[in-house]
Amino acid sequence: MTALYRRVFAIGVQDTFVYRWNFLLRSLFSIIPLVGTVFVWQAVCGPGGSVSDYSLSSMVFYFVGVLLVDNLASPTEDEWRIAAEIREGQISSLLTKPLDHLAYRLTLFSAYRLLYSLLTLPVMGAVLWTLRAHLQWPAHASTWGFFALSVCGSALIQFFIAYALAMLAFWILEVSTLIFILYSFEYFLSGHVFPLDLLPAGVRALLAWTPFPYELFFPVQILLERLDSAALWQGFALQFLWVCITAATARLLWNRGVRHYQAAGG
Repeated sequence: MTALYRRVFAIGVQDTFVYRWNFLLRSLFSIIPLVGTVFVWQAVCGPGGSVSDYSLSSMVFYFVGVLLVDNLASPTEDEWRIAAEIREGQISSLLTKPLDHLAYRLTLFSAYRLLYSLLTLPVMGAVLWTLRAHLQWPAHASTWGFFALSVCGSALIQFFIAYALAMLAFWILEVSTLIFILYSFEYFLSGHVFPLDLLPAGVRALLAWTPFPYELFFPVQILLERLDSAALWQGFALQFLWVCITAATARLLWNRGVRHYQAAGG
């Protein structure tokens, strides 16, 4: 079985490599919002100014971290591919194979993210070099280990949410509206637009019990070393909780969807 999933991983790498130029162009265009964000916060902070306890440099580093985590952990059209497989009946061929579909898609997702991250290294390198004056890298080596662990948790949460959304295609012909609605909330509440600790304390406390901060904000806060020990372990506990919840939801929707699924034709 392990050899089978190694083969699936290799297929995922080959499939992703076909679209290498698409990924490279996407990563290039992802720089445009970052550039705009830098100019906006330069105007907001002013020379030597700050917002809350963020200086201009720490704010720029925050959004560089967002771009880094986004490249490493965010799904690339996985939900659309899975939903299309269900809608077009391609899922039938997978049901006859000795594969766990969730593990199969997770293996492909891992292959996509690995190659995508490698292909976008030149772009990220250019960004880091251009903004090097604003970057304040972690002072402790252990921070990198915690950051890597949090990125893995972020990737799993985002994948399981995408998978669960795709499972709705078993019941709904077109799931794009639901995907756009959820991702609109996700984009705002994960810390894409601004650091979530700029929100009022009560809002932050409520938001901490949702999965969204653990997709981007939490890993970036680790990279910036803005969390004390208690906040760090509480964050990991909640992130792990949401990994379990989203994984269980994805598995439940798959099991129910397969029982509901009907295919016709040959």
